[in-house]
Amino acid sequence: MHHKTFAAVAVGLGLVTLSACGTGSTGTTKAADTKTVTVVSHDSWAASKSVIQDFEKKSGYTVKVLKDGDAGQAVNKAILTKDNPQGDVFFGVDNTLLSRALDNGLFQPYRAKDSDRIQPRYRVDQAQHRVTPVDSGDICVNYDKKYFADHKLAPPASFDDLLEPQYKNLLVTENPATASPGLGFLLGTAAKYGDSGWQGYWKKLKANGVKVVDGWEQAYNQEFSGSAGGRKAKGDRPLVVSYASSPPAEVVYADPRPKTAPTGVAYGTCFRQVEYAGLLSNAANPKGGKAFLDFLLSKEFQQDMPLNMFVYPVRDGATVPVEFTRYGHPAAHPETMAPDRIAANRDQWVKSWTSLVLK
Repeated sequence: MHHKTFAAVAVGLGLVTLSACGTGSTGTTKAADTKTVTVVSHDSWAASKSVIQDFEKKSGYTVKVLKDGDAGQAVNKAILTKDNPQGDVFFGVDNTLLSRALDNGLFQPYRAKDSDRIQPRYRVDQAQHRVTPVDSGDICVNYDKKYFADHKLAPPASFDDLLEPQYKNLLVTENPATASPGLGFLLGTAAKYGDSGWQGYWKKLKANGVKVVDGWEQAYNQEFSGSAGGRKAKGDRPLVVSYASSPPAEVVYADPRPKTAPTGVAYGTCFRQVEYAGLLSNAANPKGGKAFLDFLLSKEFQQDMPLNMFVYPVRDGATVPVEFTRYGHPAAHPETMAPDRIAANRDQWVKSWTSLVLK
């Protein structure tokens, strides 16, 4: 999702974070190279080298991946360049930003092979098939187990708990205008408290000392006290808005691996995020792009995702590795919101949140 992978260790685990250089600067240059599929994504794209090589061998296409920052940045840039896109496929637009991409004509219709194997609850845009669901995950508050043990304090379990005085000045979150986890957390509070209640909730959260930073990387690796990996200096906030899959990531990327994760999840604070991919309008290599979208739904890729991007597959029957489930699990009852409600309210909610929390 825009994790959260502790990338320095990923290579040592035999994973590859494919990075590529873009394509030619003109449509003509790109059109000449029909054996290359260029995938535009956020910085958290990662896949096993062997899985990508298997696709290349079977399809005859060479995969290039162009990373374009946080999910929000990547979507905005793709919209700005849609007439002369940087690639053929975009991976990583999530349900919080989906309407922006669709309303701006970012994708052309294509129904991917095996789309009938997608679990029904993740299917969207069934009339036009402009996007293909690829993965899901939960945005949730994570806590530093050691901090709460040392202070003989129970960690928060719900949105309401975060307002209690014992958690004052402990939480760091991301700005919903600049980072998808922050936006997901805001939408979670709107889903929980409704149109009339979420602003009152945030007033109380602000009074209780919530800290806001621009992105996940800063929140988790600089401000949060519980992360073992990717740290230059120890943060002092034991609560952070991250993902339900962050505790397994802490274990997988640790050397040596601990027996239990150093972090936990407040499951009553979760919002379900779904990521999609689509064939870009004006793609230079639509045939290759379609083959890659088919590949994203294959069992091979779906089962490869959990330990690379720390997300769950959407394909029915795809399994996840034991390491991924031993140290964490998805939320049983996450907050959710219909895409049309997000579309109707997102920009105004972010604007209201900004004036409420940052000013």
